[in-house]
Amino acid sequence: MSWNNYYRGDGEPRDVELAPPPPWRGFTRNDAHKAFLPPEGLTDAVNAALYLHRPLLITGNTGTGKSTVIEQVAAELKLGPALRWHITSRSTLPEALCRYDALGHIHALRLQQGRSEEPADIAPFLQLGPLGTALLPGHRPRALLIDEIDKSDIDLPADLLDVLESGRFEIHELARHSTREVAVRKWDAKATHIVVDGLVQCTTFPFIVMTSNGERDFPAPFLRRCIRFDMPTPTEETLCRAVESHLGLRRDELGEAATLVSAFAERVARGDSLAVDQLLNAVRLVTDADAPTGALRNRLLDLMLRDLSGG
Repeated sequence: MSWNNYYRGDGEPRDVELAPPPPWRGFTRNDAHKAFLPPEGLTDAVNAALYLHRPLLITGNTGTGKSTVIEQVAAELKLGPALRWHITSRSTLPEALCRYDALGHIHALRLQQGRSEEPADIAPFLQLGPLGTALLPGHRPRALLIDEIDKSDIDLPADLLDVLESGRFEIHELARHSTREVAVRKWDAKATHIVVDGLVQCTTFPFIVMTSNGERDFPAPFLRRCIRFDMPTPTEETLCRAVESHLGLRRDELGEAATLVSAFAERVARGDSLAVDQLLNAVRLVTDADAPTGALRNRLLDLMLRDLSGG
């Protein structure tokens, strides 16, 4: 199909058959962990974190595969689906442990007044957060990704210290509740867990991967509780391996895309802020028989390979 069958900017409606997504953009893809190629030293860091029951803090540039590590470990060790907590400047520890819909509960209590002597059940208005779910007792540890922790409020890493050390937390709304046992819904499922006296205590520490783009420093008490690993700068060799893993193209099959990979590696070595995803997009374009050529291709490559620093 010709590239010109897409958007033309003339305002005329037309039936368009869009191309299928690239291999790494499919919604139902369940083998992303198979395509990830850990750099030298990462497996040692993961195993140290597993052995010592400590969180793993991975620092590196955007698009180097930091968040994929948790998927690969969870798949290889059969830890179940990985839980995810994506950090923003507004993220707080309580929301990651347990969320309470106080307004919804108050509304239910008001509706029930005069209809029943029993108060409205609190359970439907509670849900464990991703960290709270990871800390539930079980025979096997859960895998939890705390993504981009360097984007958090300055106090969040310190707030995490006690929970990461003790593996326990209290749901305050249940600690003072008249019912000792309450079934609280988990973060990633409709299933519930019986919480007794508002206390959640893990029986085995979860495997936690925290990622950071290196945008800030962390306090020493936080760092000493982590196993730390810095993702290395991608080289031409590792980039070729990534292209082969995601697109199925060996180095001798890249054709003119080989020059693209070399130029990308040189830019990264110079300090340009680029993500491997950008390279995969560009290689996909260059190696697609239906993709545009000439000046249009060059303009599209410039769009795809812009520096992420915003400069």
